[in-house]
Amino acid sequence: MLADRTQEITQSIFRTYDIRGIVDKTLREEDVYLIGKAIGSVVRDRGDSQIAVGRDGRTSGPRLVHALCKGILSSGCNVVDIGMVPTPVLYYAAHVFKEKSGVMLTGSHNPSDYNGLKTVIQGVTLSEEDIQDLYQRIITGRLRDGAGTLTRMNITDLYISAAAANIKMARPLKIVVDAGNGVTGQIAPQLFRALGCEVHEIFCEIDGEFPNHHPDPSQPENLEDLIHAVREQKADIGFAFDGDGDRLGVVTSQGEIIWSDRLLMLFARTLLSERPQAKIIFDVKCTNHLTSMIREHGGEPIMWKTGHSLIKAKMAEIHAELAGEMSGHFFFKTAGLVLMMRFMLASDCWKFFRNNKWIVMHCLQLFLIV
Repeated sequence: MLADRTQEITQSIFRTYDIRGIVDKTLREEDVYLIGKAIGSVVRDRGDSQIAVGRDGRTSGPRLVHALCKGILSSGCNVVDIGMVPTPVLYYAAHVFKEKSGVMLTGSHNPSDYNGLKTVIQGVTLSEEDIQDLYQRIITGRLRDGAGTLTRMNITDLYISAAAANIKMARPLKIVVDAGNGVTGQIAPQLFRALGCEVHEIFCEIDGEFPNHHPDPSQPENLEDLIHAVREQKADIGFAFDGDGDRLGVVTSQGEIIWSDRLLMLFARTLLSERPQAKIIFDVKCTNHLTSMIREHGGEPIMWKTGHSLIKAKMAEIHAELAGEMSGHFFFKTAGLVLMMRFMLASDCWKFFRNNKWIVMHCLQLFLIV
């Protein structure tokens, strides 16, 4: 029976930096079960026995995460189910748990009929050959058998407390949050309010059909509602998140979009004032001005392939301090909060980036974790 199912799994869903397909077509419950079994087998082969599992707010999530957990457990690996959370919270769980592995069931910024998996094993996000190895394990039957145990844990409160404990706002801010009906709607407003901000919410009700706009803040048409709300509310800043909360769009108090490569310039400048000669990675879609700007401030610019897992793998390989993509992903190695706070209080920050745009330096780090 298991052998019959392995012959039907679609190879094309095993992509360069994650697994993703159309629900009930290229990604079925039985496929997710087998992928879970393969992931659990890898973890066990590497000497560990536990994986954290989370999911986003898509309507297919409950039944697919059930299949995922069932597959992992069938490999003899234990599961800690942290429930419906943004992807950065799953990464946080994988970071703080003793066995640093996790799987996020998410379709990311794709339409509602998609879903997929982002996987971290022993602190490393799977990409390229490691993802293809999961496929090969499935089709060749190189899978472990066993009976793992399932536990459930709410880590969201710990995540919010950890972030809030390390942040002191220079002044109260008025913020607009557009979660695009994605999973970040249940945590972003709560976190910013814990920091003393006044928060105006739009589309923060979780709805896996994404009825108001596509959950991709890298596209300007998906920021129109946020721009309108920021101007109407006279807010200091506006934030838009994708479906699983690991991409960010930013709008200034004047309703201007701050593109991701400009944000990376700010991060780089701040980092290099503290850590000269730091290596900074950016993807090929970013502006060429990043290279000259990083060099002018004493850093080493490195252009790399697009893809969150590819960027994080390169960071680990060359020990880079900072990385970013035009898609809205940002990654910090260490001390990001300290660096952001120092920039926020710097005397020349207004000369460098006017109109309150520097605020994003502080708020971004609340959600983005390597």
